[in-house]
Amino acid sequence: MKIKLLNIESSKSETTEISDKIFKLKINHKLVKSVIDWQLNHAKPRLAKTKQKNEIKGSTKKIVPQKGTGGARHASRKAPIFVGGGVAHGPKGANYKIKKINKKVRKLALAQTLSKKNSDKNLFVLSDVKKEIKKTKEFNAFLEKNNLNNVIIISDTDTMKNINKSARNIKDIKLIYETGANIYDMMKYKNVLITQSSLKNLEKRILNEKN
Repeated sequence: MKIKLLNIESSKSETTEISDKIFKLKINHKLVKSVIDWQLNHAKPRLAKTKQKNEIKGSTKKIVPQKGTGGARHASRKAPIFVGGGVAHGPKGANYKIKKINKKVRKLALAQTLSKKNSDKNLFVLSDVKKEIKKTKEFNAFLEKNNLNNVIIISDTDTMKNINKSARNIKDIKLIYETGANIYDMMKYKNVLITQSSLKNLEKRILNEKN
């Protein structure tokens, strides 16, 4: 399957080959959502934690006699009703289970997301940028020419060096390296612009189960 190859440095019209095994799949929304949930749980771990009664240091001696005082029975100052005591039902920090999703499933969800973007005509491939583009105006002109807005750019290392300065301050644009390509960001942005080198590397990453 062929797709148009966009070029910042020339107006030459070219195409590049993309794999049907990745870009012509039917999306399973439940699968994709489960991977997004897994990703978000890893990105924002629950760190808040309070001490329970058994974690408070101090004497376990009864603070008042159990009988004969006319008041309620109290075991120790560690009880949640006392200042400095434990907290009942408080947050327990990172002691919670994150559902495990194996690498094969994550790759499948990534491929299905790319297929969805391709079928919706929201996937674009950028020819690797060889020279540094210093002016935001120049990169913005390229985006406007190709009707690209609200876009995530997935880039190889060399192209990132050459476009980072001109693209990073444009509204609704996010730049990430190919190694950080993920479903959540692709779904968050309307368009996906991926460099030619990144495309080939992503295809290898998804199709090769050993990676």
